[in-house]
Amino acid sequence: MASPKRSQPTVSRQRPGAAGVSAGVQWITVDPDMAGQRLDNFLMARLRGVPKGKIYRIVRKGEVRVNKGRVRPDTRLKAGDEVRIPPVVRPEKPVSAVPGDRVQAVMENAVVFENDDLLVVNKPSGIAVHGGSGLSFGLIEVLRAARPDARFLELVHRLDRDTSGLVMIARKRSALRFLQDELRHRQVRKHYHALVSGHWPASVTEVSEPLLRYEMPNGERRVKVDPEGKPSLTRYRVLDTWQGYSLVEASPVTGRTHQIRVHCACTGHPIAGDDKYMDAAGLRAFRSMGGNRLMLHARALEFRLPGAGEWLRLEAPYDEAFRQVLAKLAG
Repeated sequence: MASPKRSQPTVSRQRPGAAGVSAGVQWITVDPDMAGQRLDNFLMARLRGVPKGKIYRIVRKGEVRVNKGRVRPDTRLKAGDEVRIPPVVRPEKPVSAVPGDRVQAVMENAVVFENDDLLVVNKPSGIAVHGGSGLSFGLIEVLRAARPDARFLELVHRLDRDTSGLVMIARKRSALRFLQDELRHRQVRKHYHALVSGHWPASVTEVSEPLLRYEMPNGERRVKVDPEGKPSLTRYRVLDTWQGYSLVEASPVTGRTHQIRVHCACTGHPIAGDDKYMDAAGLRAFRSMGGNRLMLHARALEFRLPGAGEWLRLEAPYDEAFRQVLAKLAG
């Protein structure tokens, strides 16, 4: 595994401002990794917590300058540009929980690949990829806490909280752009392992039902098969079968929310432990045999490395809870 190199900060000159929540004037030189960004996105990343309307207002008033000249919010920045950001009063941030040393160590130990451009982590089940919706922190916040000197760490894609397995985190903006473009053009191959209820027919090699997102009365996000939904495609192959369950490999071609979970459920073979799309009787039966997690694992990723263009395949082992269920079924 390649060892990381610490990058230098991007701020070339910064005039200190007053203490408190108001930052002083900042002068930031755009490095090659930031080139091509729109000015408004550049500012939002550096003025977190400041309302978007206020950011557009200071640009319109000419308080933000690029190379000492007035600019528009949609101006594309070039390497070497010098951006002036005026003092901006930011709202006080509420005190939030800080990921402890133990959870930081767990996440660092879950790193399966690392180079100068990205990290790939075998995310544990039960940990969200980011904080919010009542969660103090997720995978990305834990990694940022564990690596305080890292100037850039951003999720390339997401996994559901209860799904385990491989997640890519970019260490450079250029790597983020490259990998997300590869995802859009379906050049990243994802392979999941799912334990599903019942005997999956070997003849069912793909499911292409359209998927529509909707909200429950309590605000919970769900997805259903619906003719008005977005086109969706998942390819399947059977890996193993036991009494009452099948282990399948699911390879999503499109990347819709809950795609694999809903495509499995709509065939009559919901994923074991899925409290959103499995019926109550099936869920009780699974839990009675000791199952205590969603049996969906992002097993493998195949993608081109940013810059090099070299293809890489990574695999992530199951966690103990996943292994125990399979061992019990195998007898």
